[in-house]
Amino acid sequence: MIKAFVFDLDGTLIDSEVVWVDSLQQLLKSRGYNIAYDQALDIVYGKAWAAVHAGVNERFEGLYPDIKQMEKDMHEVFNSLCGSRDILIHTSVDLLHRLARDYPVAIVTGAPRSELEEGLQRMAIGQSLAFTMSNEDYNPGKPDPTCFRLAAKKLNLAPHHCLVFEDSTAGIEAAKRAGMACVALQRPGRPPQDVSSADEILDDLAKFDIPKWTNGQASGKSTP
Repeated sequence: MIKAFVFDLDGTLIDSEVVWVDSLQQLLKSRGYNIAYDQALDIVYGKAWAAVHAGVNERFEGLYPDIKQMEKDMHEVFNSLCGSRDILIHTSVDLLHRLARDYPVAIVTGAPRSELEEGLQRMAIGQSLAFTMSNEDYNPGKPDPTCFRLAAKKLNLAPHHCLVFEDSTAGIEAAKRAGMACVALQRPGRPPQDVSSADEILDDLAKFDIPKWTNGQASGKSTP
């Protein structure tokens, strides 16, 4: 029986990953490098920051030796692009709020803390969460299961009592390797990810059946 829930951020609660793809493409163009959208997609989509940084330096050696500088520069472009866009996945945010009324809920993301904090402000959900984890809180990143194993410890629960909502191949692999159940969000019109190893695949988290996974019993917000 599931007693707690863990959400990924980008692509699950916030529709930001396609904006990050655009941000990388524009950033590289400003540095004199023109790359196709598909190339930027391959570098960014479904990847943690460390993997994005590695992908940039693999293709453009020496361009960004400092990952923090790359994050800063991409954030500037990202924020300019998001100025007029609503990037919330509202049905996912609504599910988080509904679950948080009865269960411990956390966010575990491969994004840096600054991006996580921006997301929390956009969603206005900080008080609903048991805790959050950014990529500064664990190492290595997804698909390694370390982040979700740490989350289970913070929840004082065995991993099999936790369910993860993810949208990426790496995130799903990390959840399953940690021993957790995983529901994949595969939204129409978004770049395809291999989500076949998830326990359930939904095109909208509004369709998530809470009683199916919890036997209809709320565990209470306090962890055992």
